[in-house]
Amino acid sequence: MRRSTCSFLGKTCATIRLLLHDTLTENQRLALVRFYISGSASSSPSLSIWRRKKEMTKEGLIAAKELKRLQSNPIRLDRFILSHISRLLKSDLVSVLAEFQRQNQVFLSMKLYDVVRKEIWYRPDMFFYRDMLMMLARNGKVDESRLVWEDLKIEEVLFDQHTFGDLVRAYLDGGLPLEAMDIYDEMRRSPDSPLSLPFQVILKGLLPYPELREKVKDNFLELLPDTIVYDPPEDLFGDQELRRESESE
Repeated sequence: MRRSTCSFLGKTCATIRLLLHDTLTENQRLALVRFYISGSASSSPSLSIWRRKKEMTKEGLIAAKELKRLQSNPIRLDRFILSHISRLLKSDLVSVLAEFQRQNQVFLSMKLYDVVRKEIWYRPDMFFYRDMLMMLARNGKVDESRLVWEDLKIEEVLFDQHTFGDLVRAYLDGGLPLEAMDIYDEMRRSPDSPLSLPFQVILKGLLPYPELREKVKDNFLELLPDTIVYDPPEDLFGDQELRRESESE
């Protein structure tokens, strides 16, 4: 208890010294104040902020409404982000981004994605990137997905096997098999041990793609030879192939 109290006081004193430093800009001072108002001193450090329950305050709701109103005017939108969004509390910023992701607001989500990554409290987080990629997969956004993926590679973010499986399935369901298989290749290169459930999730999503499914199935049985893989009736593959051909015409 004494050690944690000393640690907190030390951090607080260091922050006060920073706030008093003449070279800090107004926005930097505000960011430090917001960090300690909404920071994690009283919350569990083991739980990612991206997994906590997200509830917007009145300020967050107003900001979200204004962002949606201004999204057709890039200049005014950028000004509003600089003057208002960058001053939101951490919890509000996280909640607004989560709500835009839920609404499949790709453009605004990408805007807030950039804002979050510039915040003083930002730390690379698997769940932050997972939520962004899941939203982009639902909306079939290839270019944005590649941008986000490049960022997470630079920040050396690692997904666990279950998250890899969910992402591959999301891109398959979004009609992006090439991107899904790129993520699958990343999954194969992961240092984590392979698990049965993520492969089962992927194989189910690969039903419309029999050739890709056979490739993944062979990998699965090679890595986990004692696992039983359920194969649907052959005529189901034919129905899936006909459906894909009809959709492409």
